[in-house]
Amino acid sequence: MSDPQKLVLALPKGRILEEAMPLVRAAGILPEADFDNPKSRALRFATNHPHIDIIRVRAFDVATFVAFGAAHIGIAGNDVLMEFDYPEIYAPLDLKIGLCRLAVAEPADLAGTDDPSRWSHIRIATKYPAITARHFASRGVQAECIKLNGAMELAPNIGLCRRIVDLVSSGSTLKANGLVEIEHIADISSRLIVNRAALKTRPEELSGWIDRFREAADGN
Repeated sequence: MSDPQKLVLALPKGRILEEAMPLVRAAGILPEADFDNPKSRALRFATNHPHIDIIRVRAFDVATFVAFGAAHIGIAGNDVLMEFDYPEIYAPLDLKIGLCRLAVAEPADLAGTDDPSRWSHIRIATKYPAITARHFASRGVQAECIKLNGAMELAPNIGLCRRIVDLVSSGSTLKANGLVEIEHIADISSRLIVNRAALKTRPEELSGWIDRFREAADGN
């Protein structure tokens, strides 16, 4: 059984982890050597602080672990925070990493004649059905969202739908698949997040780590 006194830091697997780790280390948290072993299948790691462990989970799951108290603190993109909108999460710090944008895209040949202002109902593939539905509802457009977890750019090319909502960085993946960005929804970056209940029961400890991460982000 896990030690309830241990502080658990949830970090996202994948691209954001590479940008997050310099900040984690600058804040003074150094994971055990196995954390950097690409062949390791471990998901929980000790650190240089006996009372702090790191868990490494899917980016979409960081917010869930923190919201339900399985982790006390974590790093998550505000795309995830917007999608789930957990009231149990406090996001005190924009770390200014993982910069990209959430956007609507469609085939280039459609974009030449399409007029988004005339939409009343659209079918759209996305990893973010809640954000997508809210975005279009604010314009009076009914969005039929098809939930996909990856390979979003395939959807318009194989007839699943004509449009997608996805994260865009350089736009090269869209271009390679014959798509163009037609509408901006939100700018995205990664945030330090904290479980609100943990912040109330362990205020000095968690406030101290928030300050350390703030110093690390400011010095980045």
